[in-house]
Amino acid sequence: MDNRFVVIMAGGVGSRFWPLSRHRLPKQFLDILGSGETLLQQTYKRFLKLCPAENIFVVTSSEHTHVVSQQLNIDSGRILAEPFRRNTAPCVAYASYRILSINPDAVIAVTPADHLIEKQDVFEEVIEEGFKYSAGNDVLITIGIKPNRPETGYGYIQANEKSRVRGFK
Repeated sequence: MDNRFVVIMAGGVGSRFWPLSRHRLPKQFLDILGSGETLLQQTYKRFLKLCPAENIFVVTSSEHTHVVSQQLNIDSGRILAEPFRRNTAPCVAYASYRILSINPDAVIAVTPADHLIEKQDVFEEVIEEGFKYSAGNDVLITIGIKPNRPETGYGYIQANEKSRVRGFK
């Protein structure tokens, strides 16, 4: 069994990209970029080269499970419905608990459903490196960009430069 798993967080409420994004259909379920694919579909497709399709799970609100099913055409057992919105940590804990009950040796990548990744090849290299490193070490790896301005809507991580696996400019 492949130990690589991906959790796509698709539980947004549709408030940040209003008026296009609404509670009924938040931005991750929209074709914002005019590419013919929603942000969720692009995220799912992005990870198919890195992880078996059957190891990709989507966490969403119970009211959006039908949208996820429709857009990705995946087994309902891989759509994890949150009964209540509780933000990132409970979402990750819930998905990790479910995945580790399937495979205790799982290496899990967690990603939002609504990111734009322009350099797919670089992204794949970074995720591949993260999967490999995580498989042999008891670590949590975070991937992000250096902020160019303060933004209180996002969290910040003070990284230990000595433990950095790889950095990109």
